[in-house]
Amino acid sequence: MADPSTYRPSPGSIPDAPGVYKFRDDTRRVIYVGKAKSLRSRLNSYFADLAGLHPRTRQMVTTAASVEWTVVSTEVEALQLEYNWIKEFDPRFNVRYRDDKSYPVLAVTLNEEFPRLHVYRGARKKGVRYFGPYSHAWAIRETLDLLLRVFPARTCSAGVFRRHGQIGRPCLLGYIEKCSAPCVGRVSADEHRAIVEDFCDFLAGRTEGMIRRLEREMATASEELEFERAARLRDDLGALRRAMEKQAVVLGDGTDADVVAFAHDELEAAVQVFHVRGGRVRGQRGWVIDKAEEMDVPALVDHFLTQFYGEEADLAARDEVDTGSAVPREVLVPELPADADAVTEWLSGLRGSKVRLRVAQRGEKRALAETVERNAAEAFTQHKLRRAGDLTARSAALSELQDYLALETAPLRIECVDISHIQGSDVVASLVVFEDGVARKSEYRRFALREAADEGDVASIAEVVRRRFSRYLKENTATAAEGEATAEADPSKPGIDPETGKPRKFAYPPNLLVVDGAGPQATAAADVLAELGVNDVAVVGLAKRLEEVWLPGDPDPVILPRTSDALFLMQRVRDEAHRFAIRYHREKRSKRMQTSELDSVPGLGQARRTALIKHFGSVKKLKQARVEEIEAVPGFGRRTAEAVVAALAGESGAAAPGGEPGT
Repeated sequence: MADPSTYRPSPGSIPDAPGVYKFRDDTRRVIYVGKAKSLRSRLNSYFADLAGLHPRTRQMVTTAASVEWTVVSTEVEALQLEYNWIKEFDPRFNVRYRDDKSYPVLAVTLNEEFPRLHVYRGARKKGVRYFGPYSHAWAIRETLDLLLRVFPARTCSAGVFRRHGQIGRPCLLGYIEKCSAPCVGRVSADEHRAIVEDFCDFLAGRTEGMIRRLEREMATASEELEFERAARLRDDLGALRRAMEKQAVVLGDGTDADVVAFAHDELEAAVQVFHVRGGRVRGQRGWVIDKAEEMDVPALVDHFLTQFYGEEADLAARDEVDTGSAVPREVLVPELPADADAVTEWLSGLRGSKVRLRVAQRGEKRALAETVERNAAEAFTQHKLRRAGDLTARSAALSELQDYLALETAPLRIECVDISHIQGSDVVASLVVFEDGVARKSEYRRFALREAADEGDVASIAEVVRRRFSRYLKENTATAAEGEATAEADPSKPGIDPETGKPRKFAYPPNLLVVDGAGPQATAAADVLAELGVNDVAVVGLAKRLEEVWLPGDPDPVILPRTSDALFLMQRVRDEAHRFAIRYHREKRSKRMQTSELDSVPGLGQARRTALIKHFGSVKKLKQARVEEIEAVPGFGRRTAEAVVAALAGESGAAAPGGEPGT
């Protein structure tokens, strides 16, 4: 693990100007690209205390070996340069938008002499126009079947097209007039391309003009007594209207907009986008991303807009399609990014005309934004549960762990310990439990560190393990004694409280104990277990930098395959322990900061300060309390209550007469 201080630039050498920066590893490969309004402020934040950094940020700065930057004149230039570098270097620690499913699209192969319409999944190709994505392939086929009677374009594969050309007979679609049969020369290449272009115009949203044209042609045919042609046009109009009905109208004013929403936690995020064209939802897409650093919603919006629309504009330019179709007139987001003006200017440059970036406040757009938010939350939940809820995947993960770690049995119960603090203050630890690969939140425990708080993470891990397994030994001893003394107790059920019939808090040992860290942390935990005489618990350390698994005393780590279910399970356990530890640390730190205003009250210790905050709820409410109300708190007398009121009022004397705070 590299020490970031070895390559940290001196603060004075970093310019206080907008720019883009790159972190490189020891092989000079770019591993992270970012932009900043102030390079000095942003880069200095990466070299803070490692314990206070986001887990993946910590992993990034300890993997890097150097950092460099480029100063630009505006934030818009920074956006463009960041996008270009991410595209060029593909840094491993940058946010990656990967589809949470492979969405089908309707592809039109305009690069062929006789363009083909077909359902497609996969990477985009030059010269092919795409519509969608759609939620289901059957939705595309159903819509396509309706439209083929109006736009009888080719849908067959190249092999089928050549075969029917050789035999001189069209396929079934040609006979039922759902294909213009260019394979046998019923239409020329130009006539067939005109049919395909009309089809593309219809799907692109230019529907009203086409409907009016068909209505005029139908009326003309009727007036000229061409009733069969009029009936055919009537049926075509019905097919077009049914196809339009399948795309829900969500915005009555014909708005062209993309609506974006996020659901996220400390480590991952899900994003959903609804593409609205002509007031109708034309497509929906979703991604799940790993956060490379701590990001709130505005930061997620910033990252998404630059990467998504930059890529869409590049694809449109490559396919020689107007970029206005890739970047809509309006983008609705849950919160505006910090550099909203620069992002708006950049998007407008991509589109070639003004783009509005805003938050929907009311009406139809707000209702649609809430729908997209619900979709994002549901997608995030499904992502979390997909592998965790798969019994086959969980069983495979436990079996793989048994093999990779040479365990006697599969680790059906796994416990993980993580330490959280900021520069050694408010040191806490979490202990999370997974049984059969599923989190058992009722079994989670948290610890406020006492003896080892000032001695580093290794000593803190040792303290937590000692306290947890000392309680385990004590609980089992107590259960055995109560089982002998109580006739109704069943001594064959160790760890069960004979009075309540429920498990004791620390009654069951894990099969596998995971500690957040490398070899030293794993060795410290194993030494404590040996000291206590616990010899049936396996111990490993999971290092964040390269996801290495360390066994106690081994000089080299165990490397699990990056795509294995075993590593996925270990990461989930470790990340859950980290999340639980951070939550407790923030709670404790918040309470300490709340009581800091009472530090000046003589004779008032931490216990009574905490009792005051717990009784009144906050320092703000405590400041509004009368002396009599404070005196009513257990452990407080008249003199102490008056001292509290005086301290909070900024006075050195007692309260004003009548028990009111002095003024």
